Amino acid sequence: MCYSAEVWEDFRLYERMGGTLDIHAFAKMLEARRFTGDLFKVVPKAMREPFEHPRNEGEEAVRQAMLEAYRSATLVIEEELAAQTERLVKAEAVLASPKPTKKAETDKRVATNKIAAARERLEEVQSQAKSDGYGRLWPGQFAPLLIRDPATGARMIVPARYRCRLPGWTKADELEKPGTYNARKDKLHSVWKKLFGYNHGVIVARRFYESVSLHRLQHRELVPGERDIAVEVRFEPEPKQEMLLACLWRHVEPAEGEEGFYSFAVITRDPPPEVQDAGHDRCIIALKPEHVDAWLAPDPGHLSAMFAILDDPIDAFYEHAVPDK
Repeated sequence: MCYSAEVWEDFRLYERMGGTLDIHAFAKMLEARRFTGDLFKVVPKAMREPFEHPRNEGEEAVRQAMLEAYRSATLVIEEELAAQTERLVKAEAVLASPKPTKKAETDKRVATNKIAAARERLEEVQSQAKSDGYGRLWPGQFAPLLIRDPATGARMIVPARYRCRLPGWTKADELEKPGTYNARKDKLHSVWKKLFGYNHGVIVARRFYESVSLHRLQHRELVPGERDIAVEVRFEPEPKQEMLLACLWRHVEPAEGEEGFYSFAVITRDPPPEVQDAGHDRCIIALKPEHVDAWLAPDPGHLSAMFAILDDPIDAFYEHAVPDK
């Protein structure tokens, strides 16, 4: 599974591909963050940055919604810092007493880690460093997605969450089966049949990451008593190029206690030899640029043409490396 990738987060990059920003969808997504307080968790920095310098009234409205979400998210972090600081002080007092406890040791460790994480989030908020338009995307986060406007057929850029909620699913179903950020090519006729041939999208990435077993990466079997250790491996195409990843999407209608939102999954295939050799059993499908128009305008009556596109990805060798921590 492609569990993370570096993708275009700046929607203006998608405008190069003829996409028009769905201002309303972006505003709604950011307004929802005002109530959830999770702006910094689910909307990467590179996706927020373009709205800091709005070009028109619509983008200014999005900027205002984002500022409200900033205030809400910052308050959540500050409340977390206060709560964990209080927890740490109490734990240290118990540990300094004649009767220290295991619970106090645990509380001190957990509080220290959570304080560090909260401060790191605040530093990211306050940082003046600018991104290059790319951002690391994780399941559950939002990213710009290029789709066709169902009403006009024109290319449209929407904010979509990287984990697709399948038709008929509730939030509870999704929590029970959280792996729908990827759509297996061999399941398009079954699990994904209500989206494949109907709702196709594209997201642009320059590299992707997988979690693989260390012993598989090293081409060996586990030795007796050795536990399975997972390591992160980064894959990049050679020759280097921007990858147009094939996606399926769905718009989730508003429900009680939850806003409406777009969601999507990246389609994966069996791995080419070099990816398999690196210890992983799936690979993204990077479309050839000449196939994008056809991919975004599928005909459910001619799915064979869509499979032909997926069977004809870019000609690239995926080099791998273990990133420095």
